[in-house]
Amino acid sequence: MRDFAKQALDTAVARGASYADVRVMDIRQRYLSTKNGAPAQVRESQSYGLGVRVVADGAWGFASTDDLSRSNVDRVAAEAVAVARASALCKKEDVQLAPEEKVIDRWESPCAIDPFTVPVAACLDLLLKVDGEVRKVQGITLAEAALDFRRIDQLFLSSLGSDIHQLKTQTGAGFVATAFAGHEIQRRSYPNSFGGQYQTRGYELVEEIDLVGNAPRIAEECVALLKAEQCPSGVKDIILGGSQVGLQIHESIGHPIELDRVLGTEANFAGMSFLTLDKLNSLQYASDIVNVVADATVEHGPGLGTFAYDDEGVPAQSTPIIKDGLFVGYLSSRETAAQVKLPRSSGTMRAEGWNRIPLIRMTNVSLLPGSAKLADLIASTDDGIYMETNRSWSIDDRRYNFQFGTEIGWEIKNGKKTRMLKNPSYGGITTEFWNSCDAICGRDEWVLWGTPNCGKGQPMQTMGTGHGASPARFRQVKVGVAYSG
Repeated sequence: MRDFAKQALDTAVARGASYADVRVMDIRQRYLSTKNGAPAQVRESQSYGLGVRVVADGAWGFASTDDLSRSNVDRVAAEAVAVARASALCKKEDVQLAPEEKVIDRWESPCAIDPFTVPVAACLDLLLKVDGEVRKVQGITLAEAALDFRRIDQLFLSSLGSDIHQLKTQTGAGFVATAFAGHEIQRRSYPNSFGGQYQTRGYELVEEIDLVGNAPRIAEECVALLKAEQCPSGVKDIILGGSQVGLQIHESIGHPIELDRVLGTEANFAGMSFLTLDKLNSLQYASDIVNVVADATVEHGPGLGTFAYDDEGVPAQSTPIIKDGLFVGYLSSRETAAQVKLPRSSGTMRAEGWNRIPLIRMTNVSLLPGSAKLADLIASTDDGIYMETNRSWSIDDRRYNFQFGTEIGWEIKNGKKTRMLKNPSYGGITTEFWNSCDAICGRDEWVLWGTPNCGKGQPMQTMGTGHGASPARFRQVKVGVAYSG
């Protein structure tokens, strides 16, 4: 791995690159799923290759290959320089990079149980047990469960002299219960929707979330939703479960703080941002109890956005984003930091694989815990709705107007959680919504959720992000019905 990277780096510099970095990545993935009592998918893949990124004549160039013969590595490094020189013919200005120091290091993410040592038969047995518990509940139409393991072995070399080797293990697990009745479909997911829970950990995560033990409750809620009342429409106080707060963070805080979106380089696909440069250190983003950080450090927790160094060799950092409600920070790269005169990149550049360029990506964008308890929030709410587990989201391309739906809700009357509600939704304007937050639950109810499917870039790159959150209350929010059936 190191020999290939060193050869590519030397060739790129010899061909005239003023800066060059090389990533060699070996990515292994195992995915297993079951559906209604039978295995659905059992697949394993491995991807091994090299990507060369350079600056030459003041412009970027990139090339990649999975043919690691000496002649082809030289060819690809030369091609990256040639692409940069061609790009320079239409550049507006030279690429400038915020300074960084040379780093030589090796890091391995914490992993108590290597998921690739757990036999496939044992994984399928667990999933089929979950499936069986779900289908024991009368009225369930479809039971689906899945496990997803990934190991990313990456070497990064740069012309600064950096030599960084990182090994990350990621684990995901979850199940979904679905019930059909006439033209109506209801579903409940555990421990979260869109794949379940994902973290940068080993198989120990699967053991901790107790899929089998939670299957009966989730299935019973799914069936009960078919007979539940529709969510009422109007303006009410709402309490969001922690995973839904995580989704809210992702869409209405995480994406708009990406500095490449702010500067327009993602406008064609992912959109732009309402957080223009004049709003930094001046916009009251949220109420004064709201504090948000973008934290890739191990100390923050084993999120999908946890690492030791990003894909530019910048050390993991904890960057304040919202402090006491005030907007104070962006996610940046070495290039965008230089463009807006920040002293340093916030270390958020990551690529899906060896054949993709790094992009600014969310790390662990987390709402810091408050001091409340969920039971107390419910007890102090006169007329509201508790909503849990995301079902749908919609937000404009500047991340300002949104509407989200959840799988389930409960009406709150006079401090008590009463009837179940189906198809709940809520919407609003990002800054008005976050300024309506008047209570955040504490550390005991705080979870670092994983979002494995965040898409960005052309060609599309799908990356994992983390969002630490606990339940929170928002006052006087528009609510309604997300689905008619």
